Amino acid sequence: MNEVTVQEFSNIWKDNETILLDVRTVEEFSFCNLGGTNIPLNDLERKINILPKDKEIYCLCHHGVRSRYAQAFLLENGYSKVYNISGGIDAWSIQVDSSVKRY
Repeated sequence: MNEVTVQEFSNIWKDNETILLDVRTVEEFSFCNLGGTNIPLNDLERKINILPKDKEIYCLCHHGVRSRYAQAFLLENGYSKVYNISGGIDAWSIQVDSSVKRY
């Protein structure tokens, strides 16, 4: 499965053709986020149809574990351009933008 670092994603995210899928809980997303689409991992199966299959999707969570599950689920369901952001939003806060709150 394909992974990108937070530094790599910081350059990719500027492209409006990509989708950031944040699979953290609504509470986590409310505390801090990078924008994107928030679909908690537990809701992904029910809401999968809102994600287009023709765009690159980058999955994000707190540390990179739940997003890896989301990536695998999407790949199993016909999505081909799906990437995991290794280290998650915590790594983003440490390595890219310290104004993003850590928890």
